[in-house]
Amino acid sequence: MLVEACLSGDPAAFGALVDSYEGKLYNVALQITGSRDDAMDVTQSAFVKAYEKLHTFNPSYRFFSWIYRIAINEAFNLARRKGAWSELDPEMVLVTGDPEQLASEHELRRRLHRALGELSPEHRVVVVLKHLHGLSYREIAETLGIDEARVKSRLFGARQRLRQVLEKRGVSA
Repeated sequence: MLVEACLSGDPAAFGALVDSYEGKLYNVALQITGSRDDAMDVTQSAFVKAYEKLHTFNPSYRFFSWIYRIAINEAFNLARRKGAWSELDPEMVLVTGDPEQLASEHELRRRLHRALGELSPEHRVVVVLKHLHGLSYREIAETLGIDEARVKSRLFGARQRLRQVLEKRGVSA
C-alpha cells in the first residue's frame, strides 16, 4: 500500500498518491470554491496537510475518504476566510454536440451553477459529492465524518433549497 510505503520513508510513494488523487481533489475544490486559483491552492494545501498528518491515518478507512475530507475542509476554510462563496463557473464543464442544444444546455448549466452558489456550504458539498462526483451515501458519510442518515437529510434539504432557488430564477424542476 502506498500509504505504508510513504510512512516507511519512500518519497516516490507520496508522489504516486498525489498522481492518483490530484484530479479528484482539484475537481471537488473547484466545485466548492468556484475558482480555479482557489481550487489549486486548496489541492496543494490538502496534500501538504495529508503529508504532515499521514501518521494519523487509520488504515481501517479508505485513504480516498480521508484525503477527500481534508480537501473539503480546506475548501470550506478558504471560502470562510474570503467571507463569501463565489459563484461556480459554468464554463468548467467541457461540452460537445449540436450548437442549438449546447446553447440551451449551457444556459441551464449556468443557472444551476449559480443556484448551487446560493446553497449553504453543508448543502453545497453533499450535492457536489452526490450528483457531480457520483459518491454513494456511505462514501459521502465517510468523507464528511457524519452518518448516512444525516447525509440523506442534508441532501433532501439541499434539493429542496435548490428547487426553490431555481424556481425563483425561472427554471422549472
